[in-house]
Amino acid sequence: MKTIRAVHYLNQFFGQLGGEDKANLPPRIVEGPVGFGTTMKDASGGRVEIVRTVICGDNYAAENTEDLAKKVLQWVSEASPDLFIAGPAFGAGRYGIASGTLCKEVRGKLGIPSVTAMHPVNPGVEIAGHEVFVVEAKDSAQDLKRVLPMMLDIGIRLVDGAPIGSPGEEGYLPRGVRVNVRARKRGSARAVEMLLKKLAGEPFRTELPMPTYDRVPPAAPVKDMARAIIAIGTEGGIVPRGNPDRIEAHNASKWCLYDLSGLDGLEKGDYEVAHGGYDPVPATEDPDRVLPLDAARILEKEGRFRKLHDWYPVTVGNVTAVRSAERYGREMGEALAGEGVEGVILTST
Repeated sequence: MKTIRAVHYLNQFFGQLGGEDKANLPPRIVEGPVGFGTTMKDASGGRVEIVRTVICGDNYAAENTEDLAKKVLQWVSEASPDLFIAGPAFGAGRYGIASGTLCKEVRGKLGIPSVTAMHPVNPGVEIAGHEVFVVEAKDSAQDLKRVLPMMLDIGIRLVDGAPIGSPGEEGYLPRGVRVNVRARKRGSARAVEMLLKKLAGEPFRTELPMPTYDRVPPAAPVKDMARAIIAIGTEGGIVPRGNPDRIEAHNASKWCLYDLSGLDGLEKGDYEVAHGGYDPVPATEDPDRVLPLDAARILEKEGRFRKLHDWYPVTVGNVTAVRSAERYGREMGEALAGEGVEGVILTST
């Protein structure tokens, strides 16, 4: 069987150029594989060979998406590959946005099969659209060993024109595409079987899953704002310089409280962004964009509320489990209420 020529997209970290300090690097090409790309030939049973690698910093990709897409389309076209592979991006939002965008562009404008992998809540999933196969990955690179063979398998079948099963069978995220299949039993018979299992409390699998949403009751209104103590907080990861408590960039394992007493605003250089799911440059330049202390002080001076609480709670909401987020919110509320706080403005990114 013929060798499949592939172009691989990586961010600066997996491209072995550096960490967040190199996130502003513009795109560049390396002939041949880089990093774990060197393992793809063996992992694919000799079928997939990386002939060119495109590497770009996450900040540059997020701020210059159109420019990046134009350059990558040119570089991919020059290489004439059979397959385009991006990532995996796991839970990294900027990396996922670039991977989803590039896969969609390469697939749509060059007609080259494209495949990537990310966590289901990565914003790049929606960008990739229904034409791109996105393998479901966990939130960290620890999942690389499991995910990579799945990406390669789907990529090979896309190139070969071989059939690809359902998302549940193959491990990719649903694309919103319905495929007609011939079942052994009529729909009415299958529906009755499911109903009987549901009535009996037995496990069953619906053929038409519906979205489910948590019902969250609204908080009680503040009775008298003019006499209330109000706090501000954020899940946007604005932390003191150096991130002293090491809040994780994604899937945060903690939340923290930091002192705001005596401050009229958050100064550039004194605070940084711990969050790994959005472009940190604007917030680094002006941390008040995410945690609006400057605006809160103005309202405090105008008498809109009695006092701004001296401490602000912070965590990172990027790929953080729902149950963890629920616990953090409850703990934050209990801690602040215990100090007389009657209302909290919690900003999101």
